[in-house]
Amino acid sequence: MGNLASLFRVSRRARGSAVSALLLGGVLLSAEAAETAQQQLEDAVAAPMRDLLESHARTQGWQGMEYHLQQQLLGNAPAAPCPQAPSVERVAGDPDPLQRQRFQLRCAQAGWQATLLSQAQVYLPMVVALRVVERDQTIAAADLRLERTDLGKARRGFFNSIEQVVGQSAKRRLRAGQLINPSLLDVALLVRRGDKVKIVASQDGIQASANGEALADGKQGEVIRVRNLSSEKVIDAQVLESGVVSSILR
Repeated sequence: MGNLASLFRVSRRARGSAVSALLLGGVLLSAEAAETAQQQLEDAVAAPMRDLLESHARTQGWQGMEYHLQQQLLGNAPAAPCPQAPSVERVAGDPDPLQRQRFQLRCAQAGWQATLLSQAQVYLPMVVALRVVERDQTIAAADLRLERTDLGKARRGFFNSIEQVVGQSAKRRLRAGQLINPSLLDVALLVRRGDKVKIVASQDGIQASANGEALADGKQGEVIRVRNLSSEKVIDAQVLESGVVSSILR
């Protein structure tokens, strides 16, 4: 009898363990289904977010964009994924795709709906100084490089290609690795005070040129005072390009 009682007690413990295992297995399966459902929601929102961002990139003329989506489900995940792809609707809100977007998702087959928030973190190749650039220095391609940067760190603006910066001058000293924004640049000086320049003039189809000396700094299109080295006469001349000015006839 003692052996039978002992066997009975073991049998009861075994049955209890089996029930616990079944309950635990059910909880794990339920959690796994909810996790799968949430992943389905995030995947469903990824496509419209991609379309929004790519359209915005084309409008801005951006090249080489990469992004990461931070998704937040409001409320609990559905108990199980939708048998088919859920419908996705972008809820009216901030039209800027770089701001947080709200999406409503519905599964007609399972009878559930969910709300998901999606925030894009965008990265772009941006122009930074490769080496120190001194104030008023005309910037060359060799002074620059591209570095992939979080768009959120470029609130003062940026340049997406080196060609946009080459030929401009630095308003102030730029340190190596510094992100270049429009406020740091100015149109380059093409003529500096004391430079020897070529003075060109044209009238009634007749063209002539003479050597001169710039009496002021000048950017493209600006009018500066220039001394004609042959006649010693000081004239007004418009800066055309580096080292060349055009006489303005009065």
